[in-house]
Amino acid sequence: MPLTDYTFNEENPVDRIFYGRINIEKASSFLFFIEKGIVQQVIHNLKYRNQEHIGDFLGDWYGQQLLENHELKNTIDLVIPVPLHFKKLRKRGYNQVSKFAQKLAFYLKAEYVDNLLVKTSNTKTQTRKSRVGRWQQEKSLYKLQDPSRVNNKRILLVDDVITTGGTMEICAQALSKGTNTTIYIASMAVVPKTGN
Repeated sequence: MPLTDYTFNEENPVDRIFYGRINIEKASSFLFFIEKGIVQQVIHNLKYRNQEHIGDFLGDWYGQQLLENHELKNTIDLVIPVPLHFKKLRKRGYNQVSKFAQKLAFYLKAEYVDNLLVKTSNTKTQTRKSRVGRWQQEKSLYKLQDPSRVNNKRILLVDDVITTGGTMEICAQALSKGTNTTIYIASMAVVPKTGN
């Protein structure tokens, strides 16, 4: 598996995706997502072939790596997955990020919360849209149910694949409606930029 070896201690290319876009503390990804590669196959099986256990497996693996990470140890209060719209959730039967995020919460001794951030519209896949196009469409797609729940919290926001960072950016903006929130970002995989 193509591990990124990125940590939450040192600057990495995932951090740079969000520079100048959203105020986050740190970002990282576990694996490189390459078209037609093994990670794409694994995540495709997780999302579309009812193999939810893959999220447990990847979460266990990455969670153990995070235990060695001094920056995150004993600092994260809440682990929040990027939500699916309820119609997509009902159709698939599960959020593909849930098991992965639950495992990370377990290893980080943090609370897993999947009902604070809500997706308000059932949109089609965003991966092939430009960052600006995604941002314009997504800016009102994610809503924070109870801003007081995230006040003074250190949050790890989790998704499956970071392509342009648009989804994470909009979710992080919603979460930052709380007071004094600190946001970290993690994903199963990241699409590497050419030249990295």
